[in-house]
Amino acid sequence: MIRKLLLNDRGGKVFLLLLLVISVYVVLSNLLLTPDSLFHVPTYTVTLLGKYLTYALLAVAVDLVWGYLGILSLGHGAFFALGGYAMGMYLMRQIGDRGVYGNPVLPDFMVFLNWQELPWFWYGFDQFWFAALMILLVPGLLAFVFGLLAFRSRVTGVYLSIITQAMTYALLLAFFRNEMGFGGNNGLTDFKEILGFSLQSDNVRIGLFISSAVALALGYLSCRYIVNSKLGRVSVAIRDSEDRVRFMGYRVDYFKLWVFTFSAVLAGIAGALYVPQVGIINPSEFSPINSIEIVIWVAVGGRATLFGAILGALVVNYAKTYFTGAFPEVWLFALGGLFILVTIFAPQGIIGFFKRKKKSHKPEENKPTLHTAEEAS
Repeated sequence: MIRKLLLNDRGGKVFLLLLLVISVYVVLSNLLLTPDSLFHVPTYTVTLLGKYLTYALLAVAVDLVWGYLGILSLGHGAFFALGGYAMGMYLMRQIGDRGVYGNPVLPDFMVFLNWQELPWFWYGFDQFWFAALMILLVPGLLAFVFGLLAFRSRVTGVYLSIITQAMTYALLLAFFRNEMGFGGNNGLTDFKEILGFSLQSDNVRIGLFISSAVALALGYLSCRYIVNSKLGRVSVAIRDSEDRVRFMGYRVDYFKLWVFTFSAVLAGIAGALYVPQVGIINPSEFSPINSIEIVIWVAVGGRATLFGAILGALVVNYAKTYFTGAFPEVWLFALGGLFILVTIFAPQGIIGFFKRKKKSHKPEENKPTLHTAEEAS
């Protein structure tokens, strides 16, 4: 099955092989090698790499709708944050009476705000299975309702992008309010454990890293399956000429709706894996700037390739880690400059740039030459 999916996907094969090799090396070097070894990977780096992998999964989700469906979504940061909040609510319920105020039911921020009982929408989040269901259901349901209204109204192009960004901004303002019951400006933090294991444990950090790697691999294969299927072929046709596909008798809004919803679910899973590794989720994750930054990852790597989106996410976020530490005041200028340079000199991203270079350096086929009788003899 996997071999069939990757039959003509050389980049996907290379990516999955590298992901497997790097994951095995990171895990073994962290667990087996001593900290003074040159090849030891510290737990901090493991957590950082796990965060990068969640970003890569988010980039794949955006590339699916932008690269193959032609929808420039500026709202995937919201789906990412909703998945993160669902996981954060579960982690908050696991704190119990170990919080600052010692309340076994109410999180600390609710006690501080003098709340007397747990809001109804927090019920069930003390169970992991319920939280996992909400991680999938909440972003997926929001995307389904939003897409149902937008696609049936035939909102396309820049107008659809503006609406997705407006949705993200509305959620940002809502989650900043203490009355919403999600921690307000400070968000959810001070997590203690997941599934009964301490989040400070090195083994749990390794487990979260492995979970992120597995989720990225499965997310990539799922998107590749969609792209290779009839759904993917129709999606590409919609991207290239939506009116023509509609005139052929296809229900364009149905195709767009299901791909958009699946992409939102992937983004929610990425957010859920992100939160326990960074230890906090707050309304800043809904910021429209974050959604724009995700689009830049995909553009830098190369859209409509899937593995290019992963490369872009890794490159840009590594650069962000370096620049925000060494030159924090110039990071946003560097990000904008990177996007401009890629747009001008590599409009198809890093992957497209190397593909073009490879074609230009391909040797010309040897043309047949005529030999004279003397040369033949």
